[in-house]
Amino acid sequence: MAKPKSFTCSFCGASFSKWSGRCESCGDWNTIVEEAPLSAGPASKSLGARRGSTVPLTDLSTEETPPPRTLSGVAELDRVLGGGLVPASAILVGGDPGIGKSTLLLQAAARFARNGLKTIYVSGEEASAQVRMRAQRLGLAESPVKLAAETNLRDILTTLEAEKPELVIIDSIQTMWADNVDSAPGSVSQVRAAAHELTTFAKRRNVSVILVGHVTKEGQIAGPRVVEHMVDTVLYFEGERGHQFRILRAVKNRFGPADEIGVFEMTGRGLAEVTNPSALFLSERGQPTPGSAVFAGIEGTRPVLVELQALVAPTPHSQPRRTVVGWDGGRLAMILAVLEARCGIPFAGLDVYLNVAGGMKISEPAADLAVAAALLSAREDAALPADTVVFGEISLSGALRPAPQTENRLKEAQKLGFTAAIAPAGGKSGTVAGLAVTRATDLTGFVGEVFGAG
Repeated sequence: MAKPKSFTCSFCGASFSKWSGRCESCGDWNTIVEEAPLSAGPASKSLGARRGSTVPLTDLSTEETPPPRTLSGVAELDRVLGGGLVPASAILVGGDPGIGKSTLLLQAAARFARNGLKTIYVSGEEASAQVRMRAQRLGLAESPVKLAAETNLRDILTTLEAEKPELVIIDSIQTMWADNVDSAPGSVSQVRAAAHELTTFAKRRNVSVILVGHVTKEGQIAGPRVVEHMVDTVLYFEGERGHQFRILRAVKNRFGPADEIGVFEMTGRGLAEVTNPSALFLSERGQPTPGSAVFAGIEGTRPVLVELQALVAPTPHSQPRRTVVGWDGGRLAMILAVLEARCGIPFAGLDVYLNVAGGMKISEPAADLAVAAALLSAREDAALPADTVVFGEISLSGALRPAPQTENRLKEAQKLGFTAAIAPAGGKSGTVAGLAVTRATDLTGFVGEVFGAG
């Protein structure tokens, strides 16, 4: 009897019984490929046919020592990892092409190797000579890092079994090829099989494994989403090519806080860590101009101040343009609707542009009030005071909701020389010496207080 065929979307991982040109799940074209079906051996017919071994059970009160960590010496990387590298952990690092993933991991490999970890760097995209040239340019040629250029997963695992390293970096997971899987490298089945084998190897041999992952045009790591569930930590390396800043963001971490960020600056000698990102993001801020507002945000456990820039201009088109860089476009539409419905300030017939300076990406709802302040400043052509920071969440009713960690935001603003802040009333209202805080209860009161209207 012929085995049933299986087809899988290489973008979203959805499975189908027959091939089609367009994936019904994600809508992408020409992404469905055929996969070899699993063999139906005796063990797959009935799990109850053969008894397994008893699994040891513990209770919730069991006390275990926290896992030991190895510091790389790169404070920003150690922060994102939750305090250092954990043995037997699997880490997935994704980012746009050319953003600096290989540079960062080569620098990290050199630091870990110098700190005593036996490190192997496996490149599936570049030849060994190319990696050596990058190491020479970064001044890392003398680092005790072992290098290999290979894509055959079986050969790689055999080498790792013999060498017994403590840290392995695979660049990248999409280039790995498992000879027991009947599909092309980079396909869903190949990526899933390679990630499973490498993650299992990390747990079995107590080896830390860092996997580099390509991203799609939507910014998600290419391949099946199950890979992100397999690993312990998922990091995204973000940044705009026109800016020198790079953000390493943790979106999943079983050994530390998620949404933690590390900030780097791209230089001629590689990536340099930025210990005070707020000062860096605001370094190019000049005299106060209309459409500019400083937002006091929180990324993970770190307070970060960034500048929000808005431009409002009459549109020659029937449909006004709404362009957003670094923030959620849907949330911008909500802020515009609340300003019109609750404050009577229309934006019809006006193009609206919003940008987060420095290439930073913000997802925090507490940025609502700073966005509204920048939009109103641009619309009214009235600059906000240069020494004022703004933060707070706006509800659909026009009420302002307090933001968490208010005191940490205010302390960061005071440390950078700001003397005033506008924040929602209520909640845990923190105070900082030398910083005057204006409390607003709703958006209408905020507009009247700051712009003399409402």
